[in-house]
Amino acid sequence: MSLNTVRGVYNIGAADAVTKAYIRKNEVFADAFNYFMYDGEQKIRPEQLRELDTTEIAILLNEKDTKDNKNTKDRKYNKDNNASESKPVQKYRDLLKSAAIMEDGEAAYVLLGIENQTEVHYAMPVRNMLYDAMQYNQQVADTAAKHKEEKSRRDKQKQKISNAEFLSGFHKDDKLIPVITLVLFFNAGEWDGPRSLFDMLDMSNPIFEKYAQDYKLHIISPQQIADDELEKFHSSLREVIGCIKYSKDKNKLANFIQDNPRMNMEIEAARVIEMITQIEIEKEEVDSMGNVNMCKAIEDMVQDVVDEKKDDWLSEGRLAGVAEGRLQLLTTLIQSGKVTVKEAATLMDMTQEEFLAKSKTIS
Repeated sequence: MSLNTVRGVYNIGAADAVTKAYIRKNEVFADAFNYFMYDGEQKIRPEQLRELDTTEIAILLNEKDTKDNKNTKDRKYNKDNNASESKPVQKYRDLLKSAAIMEDGEAAYVLLGIENQTEVHYAMPVRNMLYDAMQYNQQVADTAAKHKEEKSRRDKQKQKISNAEFLSGFHKDDKLIPVITLVLFFNAGEWDGPRSLFDMLDMSNPIFEKYAQDYKLHIISPQQIADDELEKFHSSLREVIGCIKYSKDKNKLANFIQDNPRMNMEIEAARVIEMITQIEIEKEEVDSMGNVNMCKAIEDMVQDVVDEKKDDWLSEGRLAGVAEGRLQLLTTLIQSGKVTVKEAATLMDMTQEEFLAKSKTIS
């Protein structure tokens, strides 16, 4: 069941499919936004989320189109003497869900989007800004269509709208639903890309910054999350982000997983960890409920750590006997924080009490 990974390089298509399947789960989706927007407080409830169509379609005009040319004689023509046409542009978000968030006893509605990134995208602010703008454009179009359908009812009730409202298709009191887009960076490295539109703009003239409009990028990057901040996640996203955060240090990763009682997790989360950390999950490690015990999955990795250190010690001639040397090595690794007593005892086929008693006999 291992993903297509070779020496830390993973198939981007497989990575996109794996991360999207995981984040699609409402409890994980809600957890990401609760961490980002509410500092971990459980304001957004999974059962309140409803997935929406992620296709965004906008009609963009090319440079030869004009806004108000309705007559053929006024219409712009291209070099082939054909009337220029508007161009539909279609974009696909990763995930978009609607949510009703209770504030002071009232429901506040919002649209929440998540973009999964396994690599840095150096134009991400523009990409997300386009997604949001197209969603707002769709809301305006939907509102205008609704008003058009209600025209006969207004006529019967002799309700009048202003010329401006008629031309806009959007009435003075109409409101749009806010759209918030969040990037989840499934990578242990630094997000060294832009975090706002301003970061991408050439602001050589100071007055540009005064009048140009900015767009900020919202992002969760594992590298920048402190250890105590992980506790603010309540779903398996805590373990996924923690494993990504420590994935470049085999010792820290082993300790994080081995000492974590929450590492019996759903298969979707385990697949993300497998993709990023290169921990291969075997079929027999998946139980009948579709959960994976990651502590069992890293046993080979822990053994690799011990073997690597053992080779170093042997090359320096510091180990006299196999059993005694193994015990001495593990004791040293415990003292340096590389492995835990529980891990060491397991590798020596001892109880923790037996291991501690034996280790005291080593000078």
